Amino acid sequence: MKILFDCRYTRIERHDGISRYTAGLVAALGRIADVELLISDPRQLAQLPDLPAHVVSGPTSIREPLVALQVRRIGADVVFSPMQTMGSWGRRYGLVLTLHDLIYYRNPTPPPEFAWPIRLLWRLYHLAWWPQRVLLNRADAVVTVSATTAELMARHRLTRRPVTVVPNAPEPTPDPSRLPRTGALVYMGSFMPYKNVEVLARAMARLPDHELHLMSRATEADRARLTALAGGGRLVFHDGASDELYRETLRGATALVTASRDEGFGIPLVEAMGVGTPVVVSDIPVFREVGGDAAAYFPPDDVDAVVAAVRELDDPERWEKRSAAARAQAERYTWERSAATLLTVLERAAATHSR
Repeated sequence: MKILFDCRYTRIERHDGISRYTAGLVAALGRIADVELLISDPRQLAQLPDLPAHVVSGPTSIREPLVALQVRRIGADVVFSPMQTMGSWGRRYGLVLTLHDLIYYRNPTPPPEFAWPIRLLWRLYHLAWWPQRVLLNRADAVVTVSATTAELMARHRLTRRPVTVVPNAPEPTPDPSRLPRTGALVYMGSFMPYKNVEVLARAMARLPDHELHLMSRATEADRARLTALAGGGRLVFHDGASDELYRETLRGATALVTASRDEGFGIPLVEAMGVGTPVVVSDIPVFREVGGDAAAYFPPDDVDAVVAAVRELDDPERWEKRSAAARAQAERYTWERSAATLLTVLERAAATHSR
């Protein structure tokens, strides 16, 4: 069975969430199956495993609705895309699409990195459920990253196709051992409104022996707003920390923290737990799914609860217990396990299409 893996969402310089999902999953899948890559820019290969690759048009090109005609010339039994928007008109192969989350139906602000025409189309797309249904029902099977999202898809009747959970996983850590513990609290994520970073900033005013490390790039407006909310609490803006600095900070941190109101998975939780760093996170369904009994939870807008949860970790014995529980929980998530699940889905999709 020949598998084509759509890697066109791979970022050129540094991964975002979908790019990291692509790279981790295709590397593991390539070790157990015959896989070739679809890319739109040869520079993407620097972030991908050494597998045969084919260049086709980009996923935001006007040619996307008919990209299947390009794929047909390459030949495949089944194609997997880590997004749901891959064009499928004219395909003659099995197709498996991915829906990561439903965040933008509840939080309508589009990602700021897109050009304004794409942001406009993004917003219009999320005004109703039917465009999502049309896309997903054109596949032979659908993948999502969490049981939480799968339940939401069923609730809104987004597809008639079988839905399988193929979770995210952390990158293998060169050294998962702990460094001497610091007072660092780590936040990894964007500053979009639903991320609710303001709650974390307000909490820092009452945690003078801790500092909040904000790993992602922040605008000057974000910096000014969050610094004012912190009221003298210590904030460290890394403005796009390298993977190495991020891991090093996590390995010594007191906790990873996030007050997000909505997520599709929560990969920073697994990354932190994998190096024995406890997680203190908002009480939303997907974080309950990923963090299990290892995490400490607080209502998303409750600053007092954030402070109390961090203060509990001041007790060395409690911290050690949470650290051990975090490592055990993280072992549930590996790319090898996810790739094995995906391979089963792809085999079924190829068989379904051939029939």
